[in-house]
Amino acid sequence: MKKRPAVVVTRRLPDVIETRLRELFDTRLNLEDKPLSREELAEAVRTADVLVPTITDEIDSGLIGQAGPSLKLIANFGNGVDNIDVAAAVAKGITVTNTPGVLTEDTADMTMALILAVARRITEGARVIPDGDWAGWSPTWMLGRRITGKRLGIVGMGRIGQALARRARAFGLSIHYHNRRHVPPKIEAELEATYWESLDQMLARMDIVSVNCPHTPATYHLLSARRLKLMKPDAIVVNTARGEIIDEGALTKLIEAGAIAGAGLDVFEEEPAVNPRLVRLAKQGKVVLLPHMGSATHEGRIAMGEKVLVNIRAFIDGHKPPDRVLPSML
Repeated sequence: MKKRPAVVVTRRLPDVIETRLRELFDTRLNLEDKPLSREELAEAVRTADVLVPTITDEIDSGLIGQAGPSLKLIANFGNGVDNIDVAAAVAKGITVTNTPGVLTEDTADMTMALILAVARRITEGARVIPDGDWAGWSPTWMLGRRITGKRLGIVGMGRIGQALARRARAFGLSIHYHNRRHVPPKIEAELEATYWESLDQMLARMDIVSVNCPHTPATYHLLSARRLKLMKPDAIVVNTARGEIIDEGALTKLIEAGAIAGAGLDVFEEEPAVNPRLVRLAKQGKVVLLPHMGSATHEGRIAMGEKVLVNIRAFIDGHKPPDRVLPSML
């Protein structure tokens, strides 16, 4: 009987996915759902044929250097691969895959929700009644900002950026975007979107800015202190991509100073740690902070797991995995 490949999964996945993994492969699960330590990850790469990490697992060149000869596939449970040194993996003969495309609608939903939450002070208002602080309706109390007629600048017009644009148009927002290149003319026309080659020029004119690009070396602190200072004082920033794309410290200072009106953040530079000053701003109602839940739907997580299964199965059967990631793609 042919030996089944050894698959190590670093975190709890949906039950249906874990069950199928056990059926198909010699799978070692993480039933406690606690992040593996560096030592545990090193043991996993030394003994596994396939590693299934998540975005919270740092699979860097040092760890890849400890990989045993049997490790041939890293099947990431996640849309990005910024947690993996893809170049180091490929150099060692290890294939890397991810799970793109299945989180688009969920993330776009959450981005739109954050735009509304910040502009209309939804989370701030949601605390008033449970806290017993509501004295009744008032003409000038808890005033937010109307979003209809405002300009939305999307940084990164990929699948999620386009899905957000479709939602935003339904709310009457004017769509603007900055991307490495124009989207196809048909999509640009459908979204009535205005392309800005200069990110600086776009930022200075937007009422709302949403970060929807991947985290790569080129996008680290793409919204730098200098660029954030270009924004209007009544503008808001929303980030459901990766925390490292925004200079979080600079954003915090500008909101504290009233130079930017507010922010909605689902991701942070030092996750799971969150800047205490951001927490204070959240308590003051100036920012909305969510615990990286943009893609957290039952449907989305199962779809991610199914992609992991397909990638592993294709690789084990000697085929090119459909979601293979190469350094040239980053």
